[in-house]
Amino acid sequence: MDHLLALRMFVRIAEAGTFGKAADQLSLPRSTASKLIQDLEQHLGAKLIHRTTRSITVTPEGAQYYERARRLLVDLDEMDAAARQTRAQPKGRLRVDVGSILANQILVPALPEFQAKYPDIELRLGVSDRPTDLVSEGIDCVIRGGALADTTLIARKLCEMEFITCCHASYLERHSRPAHPRELEEQHRVIGYFSSLTGKVFPLHFARGDEAIEVNAHAAVAVNESTAHMTALTAGLGIGQTFAWFVRDMVERGEMVHILEDWRPPRHALHIMYPPNRHLNAKVRLFVDWAVQVFAAVDARVSPGIR
Repeated sequence: MDHLLALRMFVRIAEAGTFGKAADQLSLPRSTASKLIQDLEQHLGAKLIHRTTRSITVTPEGAQYYERARRLLVDLDEMDAAARQTRAQPKGRLRVDVGSILANQILVPALPEFQAKYPDIELRLGVSDRPTDLVSEGIDCVIRGGALADTTLIARKLCEMEFITCCHASYLERHSRPAHPRELEEQHRVIGYFSSLTGKVFPLHFARGDEAIEVNAHAAVAVNESTAHMTALTAGLGIGQTFAWFVRDMVERGEMVHILEDWRPPRHALHIMYPPNRHLNAKVRLFVDWAVQVFAAVDARVSPGIR
């Protein structure tokens, strides 16, 4: 039995919840995963995992063994990473998840610089706005905006993004210009963004001085993907809120119109997050440091968008 491989397989199974996902993450056949666990249990003389046809659960003995095995593997990975850093460039696969508009407009255009610095890192970029489970999906780190929902992850702020309320110029040719956010509830067509988990459309938020307003307007069109949301705005389908940096040039050309200028949406914090057991992974650390530099270009704390 390859004891170290068996430990890694057991930890992956305990975290992923299935033999299949754990085997895929380690690029091994599922039959090998099952054999490794059987051998490990036989070696220990203890049952680590209870298996049924539909699910697996970690036994009490397995839970105790998992905690110590996980710490041991983290220490080993950190030791290996430290040794590699002194001798060679980091290499291997790095899985990163990021929202669509951030990937297409910021991250991917900057990747030639990252590849030039770290040619041996194989980047796997998952592009979507859906929520992800980093552990079960084998994701090293994720870039997401808004409130931090998962407190078990390590998070580093990349930037704060300024939002504006806007519409395409063609929309105002057909509709009056709103003077107050409440007018969006009855008198205008709104392009909304809905949750992939609940299906509910997120409200629009406005602030002026000490006054804050939440507008739950009926969405004429609602999407759950950021690039599609921007496309709907440029098509003149309605009014929406989007990143100021993304529409700055279109506003200056007169194609998009900044409306309700006195009512500013709250800034949108952007974080890069990763599981605790990745915190000293050389590839993750390098990518995080690089991402901080890349997203500084759209940080409203440094360079405000549209006034």
